[in-house]
Amino acid sequence: MNATPPSMAFEPRQTSVGRNIGQAGQALFARLEQGLEAEREQLGLWVPVALGIGIAAWISLPNRLEWLAFCCGSVAIASAGYLLPLGARLRQMVVLGGLLACVGCLLIWGKAAIFGTAPLPRPIFMEVTGEVISADVVPAQQMSRVAVRPIDRSALPALIRVNIAATDIPAGLGRGAVIRFRARLMPPAPASLPGGYDFARRAYFQGIGATGRALKPIVVLQPSVEAPPLRNRLFAHILQNSGGEGAGIAAALATGDQGAITEADAEAMRRSGLAHLLSISGLHVTALIGAVVFLLMRIMALSRRAALDWPLMLIAAGGGALAGIGYTLLTGAEVPTVRSCVAALLVLGGLALGPEAITLRVIAAGALLVLLLWPEALAGPSFQMSFAAVIAIVALSEHPRFRAFAAQQDEGTVKRLARSLAVLLLSGFAVELVLAPIALFHFHKAGMMGAFANLIAIPLTTFVVMPCEALALLLDLVGLGAPAWWLTGRALDLLLWIAHSVAASPWAVATAPVVPNVVFGMMVMGGLCCLLWRSRWRWTGLAPVTAGIVAIMTTSPPEILVTADGRHVAVRSAGGGMAILRERAGDYVRDMMAESAGHEGPLAAMVDLPEASCSKDLCMVVLTGGGRVWRLLVTRTGDLVPRKTLAHDCARADIVIADRRLPPWCRPRWLKADRRLLARTGGLAIDLDDGEVRTGKVPGDTHPWIIQPSRRPVRRPSDQL
Repeated sequence: MNATPPSMAFEPRQTSVGRNIGQAGQALFARLEQGLEAEREQLGLWVPVALGIGIAAWISLPNRLEWLAFCCGSVAIASAGYLLPLGARLRQMVVLGGLLACVGCLLIWGKAAIFGTAPLPRPIFMEVTGEVISADVVPAQQMSRVAVRPIDRSALPALIRVNIAATDIPAGLGRGAVIRFRARLMPPAPASLPGGYDFARRAYFQGIGATGRALKPIVVLQPSVEAPPLRNRLFAHILQNSGGEGAGIAAALATGDQGAITEADAEAMRRSGLAHLLSISGLHVTALIGAVVFLLMRIMALSRRAALDWPLMLIAAGGGALAGIGYTLLTGAEVPTVRSCVAALLVLGGLALGPEAITLRVIAAGALLVLLLWPEALAGPSFQMSFAAVIAIVALSEHPRFRAFAAQQDEGTVKRLARSLAVLLLSGFAVELVLAPIALFHFHKAGMMGAFANLIAIPLTTFVVMPCEALALLLDLVGLGAPAWWLTGRALDLLLWIAHSVAASPWAVATAPVVPNVVFGMMVMGGLCCLLWRSRWRWTGLAPVTAGIVAIMTTSPPEILVTADGRHVAVRSAGGGMAILRERAGDYVRDMMAESAGHEGPLAAMVDLPEASCSKDLCMVVLTGGGRVWRLLVTRTGDLVPRKTLAHDCARADIVIADRRLPPWCRPRWLKADRRLLARTGGLAIDLDDGEVRTGKVPGDTHPWIIQPSRRPVRRPSDQL
């Protein structure tokens, strides 16, 4: 018997590090496959998400090289997916996801190249002769928005939009008319501040190349011979017959045109979380189609032969579909309406065939169709908020516990009513929770009490306002609509009272400064994980959502805001308020700057700040941030400033801001933001705590709606500014 050598008895066993890594990778792959198999019914919901990632990449990335790099990277990821085992679900997801992301980027890139309209290169003042394409009345602002196709297109885009004051509108102005007017035309306005509303991007895809205000006299060379569109006639009819403060809302519910709603009422609806009632979307389309289906079923059931021999549900669904399509076309076919109409048509088809149809697959199909036809809609709040709200409601309704709680039970009337109110309140909370990041990203504020306001407002709108308005329009055919219009007006007065009461609460809204794109995208993907998955995987989405919330709460608001033209400057005072340079700035500018700074409340005048020292031409403001004192110098007028005075003040200042070119000898310690710099950067948001400057324009941005700054030779500065 051979004994084992002592040296071998205690020798450690050698293992392969590569083998351990391979085994761990195989175990992880097996767990992923097991999880994907459990979520196999939900995988199709990510198809529009993958397509949307490609669209978002094209909008976010600045130039062609990066767009091409993204497409190549997406194809590379799809190609790498073929290295995974054949038949694996992860392989299918990686391959299809990469290809869809590439297709999304190419889709919007191609649409922008083929169908977009380049903006006017620079402002011009000229006489325009053109054909009127559309004329939309905006009673709340006492004007009309007129789209004109210039007859001489040598120096103008194919389509321009001008505002005409109500007192200057001539007779015969309408679709097809040929008019002549003088106007100062400008390129569609880009975002004035970092993270602000970018009208230039929207106008590019709408075909609008210039905007302006038409000056009188406006001569009609050829009057319109066409009757006003049905939408315009219906809009005017409702305003004429629906009395009270809610007439504008009544017109918006029927036509989708919000031009007659006063700014005070619109702001109250936004702050109270009821603004979704003004945009024709799922609530309105569903109410109309449901009413049509109900009426057709009841009417056909009166006939014994029809009740026994006809496919009543199929006929009623067809009538509801026609009503939904007509309503969508009447209200202008905006993205939320199209989405709602598509979803409703799919639901009607499912109901006609029998199975349950209101599922996330229907919503995904509607989103996919909208993205294929209007990929640019992905960046707008309308698309994001409408789909997010519907996804939240459907995902909540599909949860087994919520479905069991909401199911009809054998109980008394009081308990049944309480259960219905609880279901509505929980749905409202879910919607508000999902919409909050989107509202903070686009509007820099989110409603906090919308769930309570919607608890009354949604039933009031669905079961009182809209039926009464529909009845009034029907009775107007025989001249008997006055009583129904009176009821509609009283219901709308109650709706406005709810909106103003909730909006007046100090807890109505939460504000935040500009949310970075990365943080917003992270929260969106996390929210989609929570809503689209069904297994425990959904809770993985809480990590990016929580990280996004922390980032928003810890984001330092800017101390200084500068618009792209340099005319408007706002600073954060020592007391935490905001003050604006030009006291006569309009409400739009004031609201824009307050929202971008995450400030709730009015803006004071900069000259009234104790830390400001202002003359007729200049303002010097002392600010604190980052543990030091900053001196800000701002020009107030366009008058000439002596060189000696300006040079002395520039040398004392850390930051100088002007709406004109400053000479080279104006040398502040840290930043000189004059017209030359702002033309390249756009608006500025300056955070003094971190010493960070956020710009409205991305360096090297070559999106087709961006006007590239001209490279003109620099003139020799004079001794005066």
